[in-house]
Amino acid sequence: MYDRDQLVQLFHERALKFGDFTLASGKKSKYYLDGKQITLHSAGLRQVSEGLLDLLADVKYDAIGGMSIGADPIIGGVLTAAAERGQELLGFLVRKEPKGHGTNKYVEGPVQPGMKVVVIDDVVTTGGSALLAVDRIVEFGCEVVQMVGIVDRMEGGAANFAERSLPFRSLLSIQDFGIAPPEPE
Repeated sequence: MYDRDQLVQLFHERALKFGDFTLASGKKSKYYLDGKQITLHSAGLRQVSEGLLDLLADVKYDAIGGMSIGADPIIGGVLTAAAERGQELLGFLVRKEPKGHGTNKYVEGPVQPGMKVVVIDDVVTTGGSALLAVDRIVEFGCEVVQMVGIVDRMEGGAANFAERSLPFRSLLSIQDFGIAPPEPE
């Protein structure tokens, strides 16, 4: 069962750090959320996986995936939680670069063109890496029906998804940690 309060507490204990940071988006920040400290922790991954399945309960989709390495543990956790619920679900991974041998493809997993998919990211800032995953899975032939994040930093990701007509949901937002979102520029 998803326990939102436990997930927030785990982020406070393990993943929220204060200081001067440069994010993957290039933005500067006074705080950093290290999502892998949650998704590579047994209780954290359990909460994320159960929470995401609950969050997506009303969405019709065949597979969930995202940009490797960040999405990898999340996908495995969600697939396991889905199996425990008796839910049929596939996963996929999107490579930053094709592997250079074998099939030489960006998308790995049992997905097929025409499937409806959800794209996941752990911490959403501008949504850049998730949008790259979208480009690659759409090019592969799938339809993205939902974007999801574990935490929305509320720094433009939702707006960037909306510009591409991609619905977005997140389990948590930065406000759940007592941090105000930045003022719009």
